Amino acid sequence: MYDNIRVCDVEKYYGNDSNVTKAIDRVSFTVERGEFVGVMGASGSGKTTLLNMLATIDRVTAGHIFYGDTDITELKDEKLSDFRKENLGFVFQDYNLLDTLTMEENIVLALTIRKEGKAEIQRKCGEIMRLLGIEEIKNKFPYQVSGGQKQRCACARALVNRPRLLLADEPTGALDSRSAQTLLETFTDMNHSLNATILMVTHDAFSASYCSRILFLKDGRIFHELVRGKKERRVFLNEILDVLSLTGGELSDAR
Repeated sequence: MYDNIRVCDVEKYYGNDSNVTKAIDRVSFTVERGEFVGVMGASGSGKTTLLNMLATIDRVTAGHIFYGDTDITELKDEKLSDFRKENLGFVFQDYNLLDTLTMEENIVLALTIRKEGKAEIQRKCGEIMRLLGIEEIKNKFPYQVSGGQKQRCACARALVNRPRLLLADEPTGALDSRSAQTLLETFTDMNHSLNATILMVTHDAFSASYCSRILFLKDGRIFHELVRGKKERRVFLNEILDVLSLTGGELSDAR
């Protein structure tokens, strides 16, 4: 079990010699175990690129990313795949649920890939569905439930293997205001009760106000950081809005 994640002088370039785009420019930061960290910035600031490199979906051009003592930038494809399966959980804006499977089957699928025993699969699946309040819809298909319930199912699938890091890319983007609030409260509960480490990319200040710390990106670099500490969420939200108003970031409504 690693205690922290260290991003060290990471750079990411796209394109070729005549037309190079620098998406990430010498970014360094640390995420401690059990932190709930938000990454914010305007469109094109590099936040999703950064998330994808932490998620091992994309490779760095230069620099290193350490999960404890493991440098994931040095791992070969097969080892990287094993690392991803054993350590990371993903929640995306569009859920990525399989329409032909029930909610329970969507969650179970994540466990069968790891070849867990049947009794253990049922125990883990039941536990996570109870925790996220979706046990009563376990036999329904994705088209039969609300967007908020789908997103909680996606969270359950991501968390059922107890990943060391949950990576969320605009997880509230497709949700209405009430469902977004429910999901964010669920993230907070998971963060506290499971000591889950969460890294969430968002352009939405309301969503970001649930985090314990925010990193602000501009032109591929971290230019500012906010720590919530003991502040009320409403106070933290206003601080986030102040930073975004200075940077041309996309302002959300203060729901």
